[in-house]
Amino acid sequence: MNTPAPEALLAWLRESDETSHAQALAQLLEDHTALARAKDAAEAANEAKTRFLASVSHEIRSPLNAIYGYAQLLERGEGRDAVKAGKVIRRSAEHLSNLVEGLLDIAQVESGSLKLARDTIRLPAFLEQLIDMFAPQAAMKGLALRLEVPPTLPEFVRTDPKRLRQVLINLLSNAIKFTDHGEVTLKVHYRNELATFEVTDSGIGIAPADIARILLPFERAGGVSAERAGIGLGLAITQALVHIMGGEMRVESQPGEGSRFIVRLMLSQPLSPPTDLPASGGTNFYLGRERKLLLIDDDSAHRDLLRGLLEPRGFRVFTAADGAQGLVLAGEVQPDLVLLDVSMPAMTGWEIAAKLRERHGPMLRIVMLSGETAGSGPPGRTGPANDVFIMKPFDFNILLDVISEQLGLEWPQAGSTAATGEPTARTGLPALMACEAQPHLAEIERLVRIGHVRAIEARIDAIAALGPQAAGLADEMRQRLDAFDLKALATLARAGQGDDRTETGA
Repeated sequence: MNTPAPEALLAWLRESDETSHAQALAQLLEDHTALARAKDAAEAANEAKTRFLASVSHEIRSPLNAIYGYAQLLERGEGRDAVKAGKVIRRSAEHLSNLVEGLLDIAQVESGSLKLARDTIRLPAFLEQLIDMFAPQAAMKGLALRLEVPPTLPEFVRTDPKRLRQVLINLLSNAIKFTDHGEVTLKVHYRNELATFEVTDSGIGIAPADIARILLPFERAGGVSAERAGIGLGLAITQALVHIMGGEMRVESQPGEGSRFIVRLMLSQPLSPPTDLPASGGTNFYLGRERKLLLIDDDSAHRDLLRGLLEPRGFRVFTAADGAQGLVLAGEVQPDLVLLDVSMPAMTGWEIAAKLRERHGPMLRIVMLSGETAGSGPPGRTGPANDVFIMKPFDFNILLDVISEQLGLEWPQAGSTAATGEPTARTGLPALMACEAQPHLAEIERLVRIGHVRAIEARIDAIAALGPQAAGLADEMRQRLDAFDLKALATLARAGQGDDRTETGA
C-alpha cells in the first residue's frame, strides 16, 4: 500500500478545507437570505395587521355610534321616525355581525375547522333575494343593478346557502362600493351541474399589481381603492370559501375599466326536489292547531324580544330563566318545540337539552340559540341532543323558517281569501277561483323578472284552464306578453294577488 507524500496530503487537506468553507459560507448566505425574507414577510404582515386594526376600529365604531345614538333618541322619546331608527339600528347590527363572522371565518379557515352544510335551496329565488338586498344601495349611487339568468336555470340545487350567500354578498358589495356610475351585473350560467357566477361592474378597476395582493387577508388595493371603506377581509374570505366549496375564483380587471369576478362551483340538483320549502312572508298565522313553544334563556331582554316576535304569529310562548325552571315548565305544558340558550348559570343548554330529550323523547324538537359555535357541544356517541343549532345574532325569518320546518307548519299564501262566491275587486274572478290562480300569478311575476317566456305562457294557459271566468284575465295577459310588455304583465300578476305596489322597472 502506497503512502501519499506529505506535500500531496497537505494540498489535499487545503483543497478539502476550502471546499467545506465555501459550502459552509454558501449555506450561511442561503440561511441569511431566508431569514431576511422571513423578517420582511413578518414586518409586512405586522404592517398589514396594524392597518387592519386601524380599519376594524373604524368599522366597529361607526355602526356602534349609530346604534348608540338612535337608541338614546328612542329611549328619550325624541326620535321623530322610529321606523327609520329601527332600520338604521338593524343595518348597523348586521354590519357588526358580518364583521365578526368574517373574523371567525378567517380563523376557521386557517385552522381547517370550517364545515359546510348541504341543503336544498330555490336558486332563482335565492338570487333574486340577493339583488333585492342590494337594490337600495345601488339606487342611492344611481347604479343599475342587473340579474341575468338563463331560462334553463334549475329551480332547486344543493349547496351551503350561508356560504354561497356570503360569497355573492362580498362580491356584489365590493362591486357597488367601487363603482360610481354605470352598472353592476350578476350573471349566472348553469350547465352539467356547474354553476358560473359572474359579478361585473363598470367601476374604478384594479391595477394588475394589486390583483394577487387583494386576495390576501388584511390587504387592500392601493391608489384610489385604498380610500374606500373596508378592512381587507371580504375577498380573502371569498376566495377561501370558494376553494373549500370545491370551486375556483378568477379576477379580470383594468384600472378605469371595471372588474369581473368569476366564481365556478358544482351545484348538484336534488334527485327528488322538495314540493315546498319554508318561506318568509305570507300571513301571520300558520294553519292547524296552536303550537306551544318553550324559551329557556337567562337574558330577559332576549326572552321578551322572541316572545314579541313569535306570539303575533300564533304561537303560545312560555319562558324560563334557567334550566331547572325550564325542565319543570316543560313537564307541565308539554311544548312542541324548545328554544334553548347554551351559556347559562348552574346548568348549560347542552345539559338541559340532554335531560329534555331523555324525558320527552324525539317528538320534542329542540333548537339551540347561542353566540357560541355549534361545535362547542359535548362530544357523544350519538351527537348532541338538539335538532338544530342557530348562531346569534340571527335573522328572525330564518328562525321562523326553522320552526316551520321542525314542526311541519303550513302557512296560507299571501293574498288568499275565504272560499266564497263573491268576485274579487282586482281580477273579477270569484274568490275561490282567485285562490286557485294565485300560485300561477305569483310564478308569472317571478318569471317576468328573468324573461322566461315559455314558462309564462304555460302559467297563463293554466289560469285559462280554471274556467270561463278566467278567460278574460288570461287573454289580457297574453296580449301583454305578445307585445312583450313585461312591465304591464307584472302589474297584472301583482294586481291579481292583491298587491298595491307600483312598478319601478321590469
